[in-house]
Amino acid sequence: MSTVKEGQTVPDFTAPATSDSTFHLADYKGKSNLVIYFYPKDSTPGCTTEGQNFRDLYDAFKKQDTEIFGVSRDSMKRHENFKAKQAFPFELIADEDETVCKLFDVIQLKKLYGKEYMGIVRSTFLIDKEGVLRKEWRGVKVKGHADEVLEAVKSL
Repeated sequence: MSTVKEGQTVPDFTAPATSDSTFHLADYKGKSNLVIYFYPKDSTPGCTTEGQNFRDLYDAFKKQDTEIFGVSRDSMKRHENFKAKQAFPFELIADEDETVCKLFDVIQLKKLYGKEYMGIVRSTFLIDKEGVLRKEWRGVKVKGHADEVLEAVKSL
C-alpha cells in the first residue's frame, strides 16, 4: 500500500473503531468530508487536549458535513475508556497493526529524553466527499489546530 498525497484519491481502507463499529472509507463517499487525525497515545496530556478541541468544535464540523475520526495504535479497550472519559462524540480507530498509519505515513523516528523510537507523528488529514485528500497537517501543534482544520473544511 503506497502513501497517499494531497490531491490524490485515498485508497479505501477498513479498520476497527469504537462503539463496536468498523470504519470503511467507502461508506463516506458522496456523503461526508472526513477529518482523520493521528495522535501518539490515549490519555496523555497533548492527545487529550487535541481530542477535547475536536470534541468542542464537533457541532461546527457536523454543520459542514464533516465527520471526525481519531487514530492511534492503542487497543480498542483503551480507546473505549478514553472516548467515554472525554465524552468524545466521534469514533476512535484502533490501528494496532499500523495499517492506517502506514497508508498516511505517520510512523516516524522520534526522540524522547535521548531515546529513539518509532512513533506516530501528530498529523491530521482532510478528505473531501469524493475521497480526495485535500489538506494535510504534519507535526501538529495542538493549540489552535482544531480551529485551523475547521477553517479548511469551510473552504472546501
